[in-house]
Amino acid sequence: MAKGHTIPILHLARLLLHRNTSVTVFTTPANLPFIYDSLSDTEASIIELPFPPNIAGVPAGVESTDKLPSMSLFVPFATATKLMQPNFEQALLALLNVTCIISDGFLGWTLQSATKFGIPRLVFYGMNNYSQTLARVVTGNGQLSGSELDDEEFVVTNFPWIKLTRNDFDEPFNSREPKGPALDFLTEQFVATSKSYGIVINSFYELEPLYIEHWNQEFEPKAWCIGPLCLVESAKNEPRSYQKPTWLQWLDQKLVQGSSVLYIAFGSQAEIPSQQMREIAGGLEKSKVNFLWVTRKSESELDNGFEERVKERGLVVREWIDQRAILGHESVQGFLSHCGWNSVLESICAKVPILAWPMMAEQHLNARMVVEELKVGLRDQTSNGSVRSFVKSEGLEKMAKELMEGEMGKEARKKVKEFGEAAKKAKEEGGSSWHTLNQLIDELQALRSDR
Repeated sequence: MAKGHTIPILHLARLLLHRNTSVTVFTTPANLPFIYDSLSDTEASIIELPFPPNIAGVPAGVESTDKLPSMSLFVPFATATKLMQPNFEQALLALLNVTCIISDGFLGWTLQSATKFGIPRLVFYGMNNYSQTLARVVTGNGQLSGSELDDEEFVVTNFPWIKLTRNDFDEPFNSREPKGPALDFLTEQFVATSKSYGIVINSFYELEPLYIEHWNQEFEPKAWCIGPLCLVESAKNEPRSYQKPTWLQWLDQKLVQGSSVLYIAFGSQAEIPSQQMREIAGGLEKSKVNFLWVTRKSESELDNGFEERVKERGLVVREWIDQRAILGHESVQGFLSHCGWNSVLESICAKVPILAWPMMAEQHLNARMVVEELKVGLRDQTSNGSVRSFVKSEGLEKMAKELMEGEMGKEARKKVKEFGEAAKKAKEEGGSSWHTLNQLIDELQALRSDR
């Protein structure tokens, strides 16, 4: 129950509904309004399950990760979802002719329910094949337990052109001897995944063919590439009284002026220190590029006078925005991103090159994919070369200008347009993702007939 997982799963629900499939979505009270609003124009059914009360450290009413006081509470939060299992199974019993269960990768306990009722379980993590495959290879071969320094590169087994560091991985995997509740929880989820029927991948074959094929030859369960899911949902019709938000009016003005804009957003979960926020502001100010910076209210500690000084070419937004509308705007020609996979896919589909600044989870691997594998973006410069180090204003200034105006930026822009076209074709009738979904549906229907 994180927005980065929930949004693509709702897109997946739409995709299945387009294929004349009956879809039921399970959610919790605090998440219900978001789910209902997202699917209000569809025939999806929504079932509300009570969320477990009295979780240590988690305030009452918090039922999604973006509302947690700190991501350090993720493990007790996610573990508590196991207490929903009896209610889930009771609701499941009332449904007729269930073909499969698609559940988030962190809800491994749903495999027990699926097995109990003889229903295939498909897993959704929201990751790509590149990151999933490299993580499996590196951890499986014990390459993170070596003697190398945290920022010392090592060659990935089976992929000799790829070099990673221990710092490309999050805790607990970047520890030489990982242990503790987080490892125990994640191991439990990975075991449940390995015993499931398949993994639904929000990607498309042409983006990473080598890694899809390697996974399906070497590992289980089978990965089914049916994305990009963000292309499933078309823009909703706005009422006649619709007033363009300020940020959209501002982008329109920049387009009229013939000015290109750098879009900046770091997702809903990254915790950015105040000192780093000020360095970002300083780098943007010095770069002279036009920018639209979307920041959470908790990240609003900027230098006094910053917004006034840059008001002619920069806009700071502290409200909900439609990221796809921003990336699809003609004036937006670059995206400074944390490299969450949804953001990467949306940027590729909008044909906007990326300035990668990964922060957590598998984002460092995503950034490697963006810059080194796909070559659809550039990498931000840290103060000491470490992938997890502080970014100073000078480094951001240099790379922002390079992405928006430099030769490397032009090359990334050219590559991202090619992949953007491929993404569109993959989703269309006859495309690779279209065929893969057909195959998956046929298999699941055959399984139900056998049952």
